[in-house]
Amino acid sequence: MAADLFSSTQTLTPPTTEEERLSWLRLLRSRRVGVTTFFRLMHEHGSADAALTALPHVAHAAGVSGYETCPLPVIRKEMQAARKAGARLICYGEATYPKALTEIPDPPPVLWAIGDISLLQRPMVALVGARNASSLGTRMARKMAADLAAKGMVVVSGLARGVDTAAHTAALPGGTIAVQAGGVDVIYPVENTALADSIAKQGLRLSEDPIGLQPQARHFPKRNRIISGLSKAVVVIEAAARSGSLITARNALDQGREVLAVPGHPFDGRASGTNMLIRDGATLVRSAADVMEAIAEPAAPPTPHVEQVPAAPPAPAAAPESPPRRKLRDMNNLHNEILQRLGPSPLAEDQLIRDLDLPARKVSPEVVALELEGKITRVPGGMLCKA
Repeated sequence: MAADLFSSTQTLTPPTTEEERLSWLRLLRSRRVGVTTFFRLMHEHGSADAALTALPHVAHAAGVSGYETCPLPVIRKEMQAARKAGARLICYGEATYPKALTEIPDPPPVLWAIGDISLLQRPMVALVGARNASSLGTRMARKMAADLAAKGMVVVSGLARGVDTAAHTAALPGGTIAVQAGGVDVIYPVENTALADSIAKQGLRLSEDPIGLQPQARHFPKRNRIISGLSKAVVVIEAAARSGSLITARNALDQGREVLAVPGHPFDGRASGTNMLIRDGATLVRSAADVMEAIAEPAAPPTPHVEQVPAAPPAPAAAPESPPRRKLRDMNNLHNEILQRLGPSPLAEDQLIRDLDLPARKVSPEVVALELEGKITRVPGGMLCKA
């Protein structure tokens, strides 16, 4: 059921009746239907009902025999559980659906929401970081979240331990959104149950997953794309070299969002990821004021003055410019090119460099970085393969 990426900017009429909402959920919950396939089927068939009718034939043409769509009683049960949990369904194209998510390549077709959905219409900044955050890291998260909320920003995070917990707690009076992996009614970790209840009353909890779904490892990366997609910028506070926070930062780059990072001590492994982001061009921030400056809209150029003035003496020669700093987005593009050329079969590193047609001094450090992130495996003989 693989398909080309559907353009999320395509007009999609949201459901207007309870029956249409059931059909949307039935289509999305059907086997082998992900976000991309959902949008492609809606685009091709015009409605969820028509797509559901065509789906078994589409599956058969793809070599899947005996395909059945998600049974209607399963969807009715999810809707009943949602009402019990106090969750509201927000569908792509509705006025309450966050505009920021319509700008990303793979927007969730539906969101389950518990709490104040008006927060989705306000400007947002994501704060993410280590689950085993240091005392300094949690203090930084609390201070930055509280100050951002005081400046009118909604703080978005993932309800995890450590930095996420500190950010949600401090931002709660001003506005915070917790994007959850698994069902919006399933609290993970359990120790954040009281915090989740407070967010439901004063903030907002969101999830694209079915009601009642227990979170598993595969749910967190797609949760992270929503965190970054909602936000004008992602601020990383303490993150190891291989961490979910760096996945969120990578998502932010792919979505055209700003990536900001708080520097940490070079000897602290919890800061290795943030320091690496800064090395690669992420904006260094120390406070909420730095964040607000980084995401501020550029001022309009001044109107030129037309009054004639005497000729000025020639300006002194400009000082030589510093060598250009590596751009984080350029590094991200190079990482993607490297990963696209690697597969399970080993490839010689020098061959990879020749294929990329780039200097070895530019490629080799990024190969090492991807190896440290666990995305590339080095095998004997100077060979590389995708992990």
